[in-house]
Amino acid sequence: MKILKHIYFGILSIGCWRYPEKEEVIEVNGQRLAYFARGPQEGKAVVLVHGNGGSHRSMLTQAKQLARAGYRVYSPDSRGHGVNPPLEEYHYADMTEDIFQFITKLGLDKPALYGWSDGGIIALMLEMKHPGTCSLIALSGANLTPDCGPGFEEFKQWIYENYTPLTAMMLVEPDIKPEELKAIKCPALVTGGTEEMISVEHTTLIANSIPDAELEIFPKEDHGSYIKRSPKMGRRLLDFLKKHNY
Repeated sequence: MKILKHIYFGILSIGCWRYPEKEEVIEVNGQRLAYFARGPQEGKAVVLVHGNGGSHRSMLTQAKQLARAGYRVYSPDSRGHGVNPPLEEYHYADMTEDIFQFITKLGLDKPALYGWSDGGIIALMLEMKHPGTCSLIALSGANLTPDCGPGFEEFKQWIYENYTPLTAMMLVEPDIKPEELKAIKCPALVTGGTEEMISVEHTTLIANSIPDAELEIFPKEDHGSYIKRSPKMGRRLLDFLKKHNY
C-alpha cells in the first residue's frame, strides 16, 4: 500500500510540472492577500479555501489533482494566514467578504469553491450572503456553531491552552442557523469523517438544510486525514464536479 501511495504522488507531481504554481498578490476588502494559481489558463476555475491556522499548502494535494484534471485552481492564503501578516482580530464575515471580492476582482465567472474547516464555513456564508457567486460548493469539516459535538468540546480545551486572536474566533463563531442554509441554491457537497471532532449528526444537519446537497461521511477518518496529503477528497471532489458537468 505504501509503495502504491508513493507511485501515486510521484505521478501526481510529474503531471503538475506542466502547471507550476504561480504566486500573485491581490488587494481585497482592505487586505493584501497572497494567492497561488496553477492549471491551464483555459480551465474552469476552482477556488480552494483552507482552514484555521493553515495556508494554501494545506490543500496542495487537491490543487494538484484538479490542475492535472484540467481545472484552473486558485488557492488564496486567508487573511492573517500563510505569507500574509497576522492580525489582531478575525471574523468569518470578513473572511467571507475577502473571498467574494477575490472572486469578483479576478473576474472568475461562477467558479466552483471547495473549503475545508474554516474554509467550509466561508463557503456556506458566501452563498448565503452572495447567492449565485459559485456554480457549486463543496465543504469538509464545517460547523454552524461552536456547539457541534463532544469532539469539538474537547478541542475547545486546546484552544484555551493555545489562545490567540485566530483560535479565539472558533470559540464564539460562526453563528449560522440551519434554516439560513436554505438560501444556498447551488449544488453542494458536504463531507465529514466518522472520527471527526464535529459530530456526524451536525454534518448531516448541514447537508439536510441545503436544498441541493449531497452528504459523504468517510469511515475511520478524522478532521483532516482524508484531505491533507491524501487523494481521497480530491477524487470525490472531481466526481462531484463531473456529475454536475463542471
